[in-house]
Amino acid sequence: MRASGQRGQAIFRRLGLVVFPLLFACFATAATAHAADDLLVAVALVGEAVEVEVGFSVPASRTLTWAVLTDFDHMTSFISNLSASRVLSRQGNLLLVSQRGAARRGFLAFPFDVTREIRLTPMTRIESHLIQGSMKSQDGVTELSGSDEETRVVFHGRSVPDVWIPPVVGKTFIEREVREQFFELRGEILRRKGA
Repeated sequence: MRASGQRGQAIFRRLGLVVFPLLFACFATAATAHAADDLLVAVALVGEAVEVEVGFSVPASRTLTWAVLTDFDHMTSFISNLSASRVLSRQGNLLLVSQRGAARRGFLAFPFDVTREIRLTPMTRIESHLIQGSMKSQDGVTELSGSDEETRVVFHGRSVPDVWIPPVVGKTFIEREVREQFFELRGEILRRKGA
């Protein structure tokens, strides 16, 4: 019984190395389990790949929403499981971003350390490509649309982990983590709007 519990913990530790580099803005979590109903998250395990779709609207301008989604140097102040986040280099709209942290669920901790290339198309599109980390590959695209009063954010990510993901438990776990991370991002947008 104890050996099977240790195997389960080992699987979840390895799963953490897969999940958290997936997330845009490193995209990691913490906030609360009851995110707003209109924050839609879908996760699919397709062969060895993990595909993530997120969509939500926020009653804020596209300029403010963009400012939060691209504020890599200050993400540790509003993404709760990031311990480090910084822009390593910037050439026009091409950035190299390093992020490190650990997400915690009960007594389990999931460390992550990633470097990503970020390509910005101002106010409309953020493309992310994994340069190094604990995955075979990872690509994500975040698109913004809307008016001065409301912004729609849509994210699509596709990752190929270098470890096996348990189909049911893994999918549920990833959905929950992604939802919480984007809930934190939206919360920061609303906080800045109120300020």
